[in-house]
Amino acid sequence: MGLLQQFRQAREKVPPSASGRYRHDPTLSLANATISGMLAASAALRRISAPAGASDAIALTVERRRVVARDQDVIELTFAPTVGALPTWYPGAHVDIHLPSGLVRQYSLCGDPRSTERYRIAVRRIADGGGGSVEIHDTVREGATVHTYGPRNAFPLTVPGHGSPTRRFRFVAGGIGITPILPMLHLARRLRVDWSMVYVGRSRDSLPFIDEVTALGANVEIRTDDVCGLPTAAELLGDCPGGTAVYACGPAPMLTAIRKALSGRDDVELHFERFAAAPVIDGGSFRAIVSTTGETLAVGAEETLLTALRRAGVDAPYSCQQGFCGTCRTRVLAGRPDHRDTLLTEPERAAGLMLTCVSRAAPGSSLTLDL
Repeated sequence: MGLLQQFRQAREKVPPSASGRYRHDPTLSLANATISGMLAASAALRRISAPAGASDAIALTVERRRVVARDQDVIELTFAPTVGALPTWYPGAHVDIHLPSGLVRQYSLCGDPRSTERYRIAVRRIADGGGGSVEIHDTVREGATVHTYGPRNAFPLTVPGHGSPTRRFRFVAGGIGITPILPMLHLARRLRVDWSMVYVGRSRDSLPFIDEVTALGANVEIRTDDVCGLPTAAELLGDCPGGTAVYACGPAPMLTAIRKALSGRDDVELHFERFAAAPVIDGGSFRAIVSTTGETLAVGAEETLLTALRRAGVDAPYSCQQGFCGTCRTRVLAGRPDHRDTLLTEPERAAGLMLTCVSRAAPGSSLTLDL
């Protein structure tokens, strides 16, 4: 059975259960082992990979393109299927968008999860990023076609009364981090779950979907740096009594502040999603050898192997930079990787594969890569 057909048969009718399908760290330890444990909890969701054949690829046509932040840096793209219906999805899901250039990038779905006729994403232009956002902003116009293999979810919402022992939601969104949160807000309202939200950013002009968010009413607080200054963790969390499930998406400093503030709160669930690579923890410097050129690269203790490869101009594939999409799979010809992902299977590791975006090597050692 093709992957597209599997997606269509597996449409979720109720919120996912809490067992093994959410990021929950009661002690909120900052240790790397704890982070790995949280990632492992949703490993099964992230192990969906694109099939080798092209028959299951879903062709998406850009039906509408519009600016959704007043500073002009964020655009919304609404896609319609070229043929047939789209798989439904659940709040927190994203799609891998295969761009005309060959780049693959992940974007959160922020439309109606029940729709089989439309997908909606939003893309902030990042001039010094990996090129995907620039390509979308500059070349993906209305009528253009891109491809995906269907929704995946590493940030599923677990609803009180539908699999979660909590009683209320606290949503925290920073800038473009609003995209996975938006469908969660609409579901919480529809299910009549107690919820509140703070939406933060540099200025109101920089906030995507500001009008759509403010229309949700008094449950939403808009807080911008130019008026209020940088928010503290207490201001982000607000009144956060026991029984609260916190869902946060935004820049790393915001997430770090929230995690530290909730340290020791075993009566609060924390669920979060990053839009950037996590910092390297307990890393050491090592060497990487590019087999095709013989070039030896020094990989710093606080940088990823992928970062070192890109810095040296090596053409290495990548997408999510967080170890869940598998785009950066690379074969190791010599040396022993320090695997830090939860995606690769043991047979894949035994065959010499590694993910360059999160995995590395022991300090002082070297890896020879099939690049």
